[in-house]
Amino acid sequence: MVDDGGVDRFARWMAPSRWGLRIRSAIAAALMVGLVLGVAAAVMAWLLHRSLVGDLDTAAATRVGEVSAELMRMPVGELPDALFDTDGRVAGVQVIDPHGRVVRASSGKLATPLTELPVADTRAAGLRAARRYDEDLRVAAGTVSIGAGTYTVLVAADTESVERTVAVLAVLLAVGGPVVVAAAAAATYLLVGRSLRSVDEIRARVAGIESTDLSRRVPVPVARDEIAQLAETMNDMLARVEAGHLAQKRFVGDASHELRSPLATVTAALELARDRPEVLDRELITVTLLPEAGRMLHLIEDLLTLAAADEHGLELRTSDVDLDDLAAELSATLRLRGTLTVSTRIHAVRVVGDRARLQRALRNIVDNAAAHARSRIAICTEERDGRAVVVVDDDGPGIPAADRDRVFGRFVRLDADRARCTGGSGLGLAIVAEIVAAHGGSVTVSESVWGGARFVVDLPRGGIDEPIPDSA
Repeated sequence: MVDDGGVDRFARWMAPSRWGLRIRSAIAAALMVGLVLGVAAAVMAWLLHRSLVGDLDTAAATRVGEVSAELMRMPVGELPDALFDTDGRVAGVQVIDPHGRVVRASSGKLATPLTELPVADTRAAGLRAARRYDEDLRVAAGTVSIGAGTYTVLVAADTESVERTVAVLAVLLAVGGPVVVAAAAAATYLLVGRSLRSVDEIRARVAGIESTDLSRRVPVPVARDEIAQLAETMNDMLARVEAGHLAQKRFVGDASHELRSPLATVTAALELARDRPEVLDRELITVTLLPEAGRMLHLIEDLLTLAAADEHGLELRTSDVDLDDLAAELSATLRLRGTLTVSTRIHAVRVVGDRARLQRALRNIVDNAAAHARSRIAICTEERDGRAVVVVDDDGPGIPAADRDRVFGRFVRLDADRARCTGGSGLGLAIVAEIVAAHGGSVTVSESVWGGARFVVDLPRGGIDEPIPDSA
């Protein structure tokens, strides 16, 4: 009874898709080498056969020339016997008179012409032998015109030795070819295995890396080949994963720290109101509970915005947005506070974007400038080289050059004491960077003309600019 399960397993194992890379490479190398050897062997045998047959034809034609030369000097009966000797190449010699009779031959068996007689004044080689003679014979012929008439000289060459030589070569190639193919397959199998050893080491190292220790790296082979490039790429990826993991840990830690403070304040106030109801008055609610609750709500909104940006990018509801209107509204709001001098240089600039998110980005930049300015702020909108540009200057302490890229990171405060009187949660500028990037723009920080910070938002724009008078 046939075991169908065993047959199925054997069939699955024999499927090329289940073979390893080493086996597939060895088989491919064997097939390629076998094909090349087969073609080379066929070409070699053909060239050898052609060369040996050509040598026979040359030897026969040479003997024809020698007999013809002597025949012009002496009668047929006086021709030297050496001209009719046979060897490994010349198998027979005939001299035929003008009447078609064999008058001299190297053997008594050559009683009839070796081949069809050529016309007068003709020399030929490689002619087919007559039917009564061996098919392996090749005949060279030549005619000689003397006083008695036109004689024909025929010389036969035997190709049997050629066939034997070619056959020996074929046997040698048939025996040696599989050995060469097997050697090529084995060498390929071993070399691919040696190359894959580095890949296996990389795989084993990656399999042993856990989320608790992302500092490990895979070994890089000494040879500067594709495996080394793979290892370097893997190490670069591990470095990015480690950096992202550390950033996530810092993000979670900072978020927990930021949420703990307002929650602790609200909890303490509520516990106080529970134990002493008489202290729960408008002042406690207005001064303590509502500000801390609002701060916590704002922080949660910022965290949700950044989480959405990390997961699938910010979702934008695009429309025509006048950046000059947004800048004018923010300037008016700052003037109402009455604590800073606000100067503006606003030109009409329209972009295609999400109005709410662009408004938030500009508000975060302006609020940051207001928090650090000593006495004045300048807001400018303009068009440069077909792009919309918003510039916000302040006369505060500025941002050191070493921190101008880091300031757009999350939970980054440049204040050593992390005081919250001048800074928020440290997410405002990070949100600005995400919003501007989502609109295909960039935000940079440099030094203002007053020595403070200058924030420049550069966005792709659309629409028509209409100048608005400067105000101060």
